[in-house]
Amino acid sequence: MAHFELSALQSALRIRQLDGWLFYDHHHRDPIAYRVLDLDENSFVSRRWFYFVPAEGEPRKLVHRIESGKLDTLPGSKDAYSSWQELEQKLDEILEGTTTVAMQYSPRNAIMYVSMVDAGTVELVRSLGKHVVSSADLVSLFQAVLTEAQILTHFEAQRRLDAVLASGWKYIGEGVRGGASITEFDVVEFLRLEMRRAGLWTDHGPNCSAGPNSADSHYEPTAEHSRTLHNGDFILIDIWAKLAAPGSPDLPDPSAIWYDITWTGVLGRTPTDREQLIFNTVRDARDAAIETIQRAYGDGRAIAGWEADDAARAVIHEAGFGEFFTHRTGHNIEVALHGSGAHLDNLETHDERLLLPNTCFSVEPGIYFPGEFGVRSEINMITRPGSAIVTGPLQRQLLQI
Repeated sequence: MAHFELSALQSALRIRQLDGWLFYDHHHRDPIAYRVLDLDENSFVSRRWFYFVPAEGEPRKLVHRIESGKLDTLPGSKDAYSSWQELEQKLDEILEGTTTVAMQYSPRNAIMYVSMVDAGTVELVRSLGKHVVSSADLVSLFQAVLTEAQILTHFEAQRRLDAVLASGWKYIGEGVRGGASITEFDVVEFLRLEMRRAGLWTDHGPNCSAGPNSADSHYEPTAEHSRTLHNGDFILIDIWAKLAAPGSPDLPDPSAIWYDITWTGVLGRTPTDREQLIFNTVRDARDAAIETIQRAYGDGRAIAGWEADDAARAVIHEAGFGEFFTHRTGHNIEVALHGSGAHLDNLETHDERLLLPNTCFSVEPGIYFPGEFGVRSEINMITRPGSAIVTGPLQRQLLQI
């Protein structure tokens, strides 16, 4: 949701039979609150504030007197406090008549991505007789669900970035065959320049990993520490970008959606049987997750993120490589690369959030053999009412570069 819409938020609260959503912040501890409420994420905040959106009626603000204007862009009545005693008294007053309130909290920290409110503040609200529940599904609804215009930015980023990646593979192949000394970091620099020329922006990366470095799923080459590419290397490229702001190549389009992919190949030779087996297993795991999501959407059945993770993980476990798949299957994608919606995860978390219509996420299983090589195959999907689509090409075989 691009702008705070009170009526939409209150409708969601009523559907979920919640009395309200209580937002709280101190020193920008809760970036989710700023995004949902469309507040300035760079404003100076040195005192606690609360904003309560009831399912019915007017929202209520509670701010410190020396920062009394912090929530003035939001609708609703305002009260102020100075002492901690006054804060607790007035918080009790703005929550009067309610029982169940949502906050950026997750029981047992199960979904840590939304656990922004500290335990002491949750204890305070509970001491006022309130039942605190997680806002995780509300956050997904108001942060991860994309507009039609945003979906178009994803597809434009996909079109441009796929071309950049193709040029990267060509740069590697032609350079090494021609006798050039090319490092992983040289490839990263080449891809960055090509992204900039294509009107794309990224906050860091991309990543080129050769040989045993491909077995480190978060490896990042630097100018000082980078492997030189040689014929015979196994190579993994992970690349992500979104549209740059019009006329400002060094800034992102603030409403644009990321595109994030990973491909693998071998340089100057054919793949070994072992490499082909591992790639095929990862590919089949990826496709199992895709099929599980598409089947659920085709049947009109709600599906949680953990279910897609289970589908991919089962393929890798059955092939005997379960211990080498060490991360979740995918993450939500929105204006943030790792967004606030459901992840495809039943390993790092048990993500019960639903894969809502008009959301985007990666599907990226991997198998990694430390000191040897690693394979990851990453694509993006967008769900639509009644269907779920892969937004770019699917790698079917290891590339021969």
